Amino acid sequence: MVGTGEKSRLPIGIESFQKLQAEGFYYIDKTMLIRELLNSWGEVNLFTRPRRFGKTLNMSMLKAFFEIGCDKSLFDGLAISKETGLCDAYMGKFPVISISLKSVSGRDFTSACSILRSVIGSEALRFQFLLHDENLTDKEKELYDQLTNVDTENTESFLMTDSVMKASLRTLSFLLQKHYGSKVIILIDEYDVPLAKAEENGYYDEMVDLIRGMFDQALKTNDALHFAVMTGCMRVAKESIFTGLNNLRVLSITSVRFTEYFGFTDAEVKALLAYYGLSDSYDTVKEWYDGYQFGDVKVYCPWDVINYCDELSCSPKAQPKDYWSNTSGNYVVRRFVESVDAGATKDEIETLIAGETVPKEIREDLTYNHLYDSIDNIWSVLFTTGYLTQRGEPEGKRYHLAIPNQEIRNIFTEQIMELFRSDVANDGETLNAFCAALQNGDAAEAERLFTRYLGRTVSIRDSGARKGRKESFYHGILLGILGFKGDWIVRSNAESGDGYSDILIEIDSADTGIIIEVKYAEKASFAAACRDAIDQINTTGYTAYLKDEGFHTIYKYGVACFRKRCRIVCERELSC
Repeated sequence: MVGTGEKSRLPIGIESFQKLQAEGFYYIDKTMLIRELLNSWGEVNLFTRPRRFGKTLNMSMLKAFFEIGCDKSLFDGLAISKETGLCDAYMGKFPVISISLKSVSGRDFTSACSILRSVIGSEALRFQFLLHDENLTDKEKELYDQLTNVDTENTESFLMTDSVMKASLRTLSFLLQKHYGSKVIILIDEYDVPLAKAEENGYYDEMVDLIRGMFDQALKTNDALHFAVMTGCMRVAKESIFTGLNNLRVLSITSVRFTEYFGFTDAEVKALLAYYGLSDSYDTVKEWYDGYQFGDVKVYCPWDVINYCDELSCSPKAQPKDYWSNTSGNYVVRRFVESVDAGATKDEIETLIAGETVPKEIREDLTYNHLYDSIDNIWSVLFTTGYLTQRGEPEGKRYHLAIPNQEIRNIFTEQIMELFRSDVANDGETLNAFCAALQNGDAAEAERLFTRYLGRTVSIRDSGARKGRKESFYHGILLGILGFKGDWIVRSNAESGDGYSDILIEIDSADTGIIIEVKYAEKASFAAACRDAIDQINTTGYTAYLKDEGFHTIYKYGVACFRKRCRIVCERELSC
């Protein structure tokens, strides 16, 4: 961490190591990744981690360290600076080609290729001094021109052909080696994004052919290559784009090497919180953002920790929330939840939500065009993309999978709720019958129909969540039902009397108001939980608002839930 005097700023969204260090942002030192990378040699190294775990920042750090002409002061005080022999031998000694493929997407292959040309061409433009290198022949300079040639009418559009693009990284490596007399380091960040986008938009085979051609020439038949580092979210099957690449070393989330360099360790989070005076929030940060296991190390998601600390710095009462999924969709979780049936899958989801583990055989080398071919593949995708993590030691390819933390648990429950609401919307008959029972004070019928609803969705088991969180789950199910009653005014956690009622309903057309208090019936103690709910409504005066609004009939419901069962009691109150 750098910075003196005033506290360093939190690096929200900063992925440039040079900017982070030069401008005094808080930095959790991951520079010993350099030593381990050099000491445990691999010619082509692929790191796969979920998004927002520091891959891009680490790639920027590698470039800042190795590139000829680098600013060595950026590493002053960092752990790697103490490795003087290594720094003397490697710091600032190599030409570096660094590209990120995270922006390479498009509705069709042509538009995606245009972006890829721009990525490669823009990197090649950093080396315009090659045009003036007397050691390069005219023919070699023509090769460079092919990489940087732009459309005269659109200077952001590069004109290289597909064959030139496939050879581009090898060509640039050769030219840089000849200029500097040193082999080249190639860094490719988010290597698999073009494949993921191609599968989404229907041009997967064409993109596989292009990426395979680039990697073959840059990483397999490139005499100018010293070593390469790639990052991505998933390890794509070797036969897909790495055919014949025998020098590839895959360092995935199951590898025991390099585990502490992607994500924040517990000690690093404690130090960060202490630095900003936020140590009192440690338990909350741990519950929400810890729990990922890479190899044999537990780590936090850096993106979440930094964003929550930023909010806490402005508002000490800020509540934790989901930052991670807001950076991307949760399509894989939605597909997983949609696969729920009456058998094992539903039971397994309930086990995960409860905080328990599910043993599954994991395939880490899927191809993007087969990710969702089977439920077994979806389990593997959930694991490799960070929605599930491992607990304990694997048994061969069999891992004990768990939801990492509260943030990801919320993502699962939200997708479950979305599917449930869709189901409710498609069954208007049951919806109307349930609402009619509530409106008429018919607790028995409301109980029967709500039990039917509970049987159609995932339940909450005893373990894992605190009582209040379990109650919130059933609260959410009720809101998911009542939200479709268009002529009712439904409020959640509405202020009334001396507190906030779970659900308050105004039915103007029937001159009727409803108060619902939800309780979780520990050990199926339905009668006691219902009584507690009614007592809470009465003692806190939750009906006060409805009385003030002039409703004549008020129904007070105590709803007690336990797994897929419920009990509902009702008291009627007439207002003068």
